[in-house]
Amino acid sequence: MTLAQRQPHTILITGGAGFIGSNFVHYWCNHYPGDRVIVLDALTYAGNLNNLTDLDTRPNFRFVKGNICDRPLVSQLLTEEAIDTVVHFAAESHVDRSILGPDAFIQTNVVGTFTLLESFRHHWVERGKPEGDRFLHISTDEVYGSLGSTDSAFNERTAYAPNSPYSASKAGSDHLVRAYFHTYGMPTLITNCSNNYGPYHFPEKLIPLMCINILLGKPLPVYGDGQNIRDWLYVEDHCSALDRVLHHSPPGETYTIGGNNEVKNIDLVTMICNLMDELSPELPVHPAKQLITFVKDRPGHDRRYAIDSTKLRTQLNWQPSVTLEEGLRRTVQWYLTNSNWWQPLLSEEYQAYYKTVYT
Repeated sequence: MTLAQRQPHTILITGGAGFIGSNFVHYWCNHYPGDRVIVLDALTYAGNLNNLTDLDTRPNFRFVKGNICDRPLVSQLLTEEAIDTVVHFAAESHVDRSILGPDAFIQTNVVGTFTLLESFRHHWVERGKPEGDRFLHISTDEVYGSLGSTDSAFNERTAYAPNSPYSASKAGSDHLVRAYFHTYGMPTLITNCSNNYGPYHFPEKLIPLMCINILLGKPLPVYGDGQNIRDWLYVEDHCSALDRVLHHSPPGETYTIGGNNEVKNIDLVTMICNLMDELSPELPVHPAKQLITFVKDRPGHDRRYAIDSTKLRTQLNWQPSVTLEEGLRRTVQWYLTNSNWWQPLLSEEYQAYYKTVYT
């Protein structure tokens, strides 16, 4: 189907002012300018309207500040905008914060997802259950637990075994979405992705934290022995995968999305240090790897994540296009040239959180 043949959609993107959500909003507006895009975001600490500033003047774009747990608001938006597609990113998503305070994770990730599902179910029924409607729930590989060094990568048949309040809350939301398909026939989809990286990433996460601390000449905290392994997915590749799922998958399917980039944390941090040395020769500390500091490990820290995206590749003809080396280069350069974006985020609240976690 060409863009000219495709019927316009009205899409509600929850959490669209966050990291992955805002990248998806930009991707969708650029690829499907005829669609109406409504972003619903509560603008908690990780939501940032500056992620969406260049979209304000688009006639087909609307931002609404609100909580996904607010059912009257959600139902009103679905009805007045005649929403046919929901892409659900909104979530509390940082493991460290879930350890310090799990309450918000249960409320947003479980109760919030339930609220969206119930609202969309009634909306879908009132619209006559159109075949083209979709509810896409974005989840994480962390619901599958931890892998040993020789274990096979996670795939869609891997048993759930969450190990943190964050991953447990996401597992609960996944189960709700699955149940709404099997119980009510609602056109739901689930994706479980590996660690994303790229522009607009809040500074508490590993890659932006390292970039910013290098620029400030601050220590680079690495948990434990630094041997924990993650699979890294460039956020634009993730967006293209979600596009493929929305347009080509039948309802009820689940897909794991990975970047085919398994790297030890210490090796990733070293790569970032080397890129910073190359791209910003006047750093406060040079070479930057002198700043690497090992800190006490996170409680229940999963040792390894890896994703097998065979189903997505074979059924929907998707695979990542950005190598880790290229994606990291783009990301480091973005943080170098966008200090006006990240500097205001280093608030007193952030500094207090940082101190609690790393000292």
